[in-house]
Amino acid sequence: MTPVTSETSVTRNLLILHFTVFIWGFTGILGALISIDAVQMVWYRVMIASITLFIYFTVTKTSIRVTKKQFLQFFFTGSIVAVHWILFFHAIKVSTVSVALVCLSSFTLFTAILEPLIKKQRIQISDVIVGLIIIAGIYMIFKFESQYTLGIIFGLTSAVASSLFATINSTLVQKSDHKIIGFYEISGAFFWITLYRFADQSLFTEAFNLSLTDWIYLTVLGTICTALAYVAGVSVMRTLSAFRVALITNLEPVYGILLAFIFFGTKEAMSTGFYLGTGLILGSVFLYPIYKKRKNLQ
Repeated sequence: MTPVTSETSVTRNLLILHFTVFIWGFTGILGALISIDAVQMVWYRVMIASITLFIYFTVTKTSIRVTKKQFLQFFFTGSIVAVHWILFFHAIKVSTVSVALVCLSSFTLFTAILEPLIKKQRIQISDVIVGLIIIAGIYMIFKFESQYTLGIIFGLTSAVASSLFATINSTLVQKSDHKIIGFYEISGAFFWITLYRFADQSLFTEAFNLSLTDWIYLTVLGTICTALAYVAGVSVMRTLSAFRVALITNLEPVYGILLAFIFFGTKEAMSTGFYLGTGLILGSVFLYPIYKKRKNLQ
């Protein structure tokens, strides 16, 4: 590959990644616009995404065969994915898009704690420092936006679930293809939520009884914001470094908060304390990978 071609490929994939992260930020908007509750919403989301990915694998003639052990690992990890998405959308329903997205940014803090514990590694001092800064930001948000306490709790719990399945996936991905993992985890999420809805009988009374507007939003959420964004996000990893991907992915709450202002206006307006806390969290999240990269180069 010539240098020019390589540079063009990197530029194209950077644009794809930015667009993908923008789409992820848009999921919060859809979560606020869709009228049904979080459990229903995620059930439709993973159902549509599973069907879309299955069609993608069929068209591209991609084999989705895995071992029994891999299948069980992916399927059970799907239950954590389901919990993460349900808590995230529930946080939006009981607070605002901005609150839910900022709380989700604490993913870095919980990963710094969970990853060393799960992988039996030594906790890094730099991780602890970043975690303390994020805790300070969360405290400020709690203090100045106490009316959204329930949403903050759901958002933070969603971040814990997100960091947990991301840590598990960082191990699984060493032996399996990203797209295959995603397909089985999303299908697993659909299975576990279906069991839950079957148990509380909501599956029989609420399934498919939606307005046309909700169907349109859910189709966009399941196809573009879940299946397509997942495949696109994986494809760019062939030419972009993990550092670049991580840094750009941190823009998700920024894109989401800006979109929330555009769509919902004053409803998303927060106190000065909220923005100071948000600045601490996002600042640490952005600066952390830069610090880690420089430290690794020493």
